[in-house]
Amino acid sequence: MRLALILLGALLMPTAAHAQDKPKWTLVIHGGAGIIEKDKIKPEQEAGVKAGLNAALDAGSKVLAGGGTALDAVQAAIQVLEDDPHFNAGRGAVFTWDANHTLDAAIMDGSTRAAGAVAGSMTTRHPIGLARKVMENSPHVLLAGAGADQFAKEQGLEQVDNSWFDTTERRQQLDKMKANDKLGWFDVDLKYGTVGAVAMDAHGHVAAATSTGGLTGKRWGRIGDSPIIGAGTYADDRACAVSATGAGEFFIREGVAHEICARVRFKGESLKQAADTVMSETKALGGTGGVIVTGPSGEVAWSFNTPGMYRGKASSGGDRIVAFYGDDK
Repeated sequence: MRLALILLGALLMPTAAHAQDKPKWTLVIHGGAGIIEKDKIKPEQEAGVKAGLNAALDAGSKVLAGGGTALDAVQAAIQVLEDDPHFNAGRGAVFTWDANHTLDAAIMDGSTRAAGAVAGSMTTRHPIGLARKVMENSPHVLLAGAGADQFAKEQGLEQVDNSWFDTTERRQQLDKMKANDKLGWFDVDLKYGTVGAVAMDAHGHVAAATSTGGLTGKRWGRIGDSPIIGAGTYADDRACAVSATGAGEFFIREGVAHEICARVRFKGESLKQAADTVMSETKALGGTGGVIVTGPSGEVAWSFNTPGMYRGKASSGGDRIVAFYGDDK
């Protein structure tokens, strides 16, 4: 009998240890990926981005530490970044070819797989808040253009003039692009400043959110991967939550966010293994960028095939990191 109890205790010990190791909540954010290298980032820009990422982590962590939902946490973190001109989302969004701003966002609840998204919003201050309203207060998943902003008004969301999103730096990027037709279709500085957040809450539920101004000089109503559920944004309690940033056309073709979740769910891969594999496959298509991931187990990961990615993470265990470059730990 004694031997049986000893053996039973030995079998239970790893499970107990694992339960103790699992954080009560996790939060991971990104502020874009691309040619982010130490010799190309000015000290004042680095300081501003770092402050913005920390503020977003603070906002999301406060929700989670107070017992709030992963959905509320990712929205809180994103709204901080949408108001920060250092990022390509909300205020600070890039200019289209026609010198205005069209904003995209998506949010997804991993517990129900409910989702909401918006593309081409022009007057709603917080596109991620509009995406949440689409998810909760409409029968649809994705609204676009003037109709999306009309729905936002009906939902009582704050409206601003499109010029509210202007910044001098973004205007200079557009002018530079128009002056040199050899710069190609993608962002002048090859920094995809899309913002994103993924979280796991104390109930073990996950959520994902992404918001972006798209690409400098985009035209013809171009829409990237951010508001496309399964491409730039996806969350499923059976696997993980993913937010992406990068060359959206390739992320759409790869179905990046869903592909990562599928590898975790059906192949049993770790979040890091799945993310690295999918980012490698995306690069093979010609796409660059990165992803952040968290799961109901408390595991977190990020992966990018660019020189750097603005990113950060926090958890109930006090683990907190803000990083920029490829060699950051």
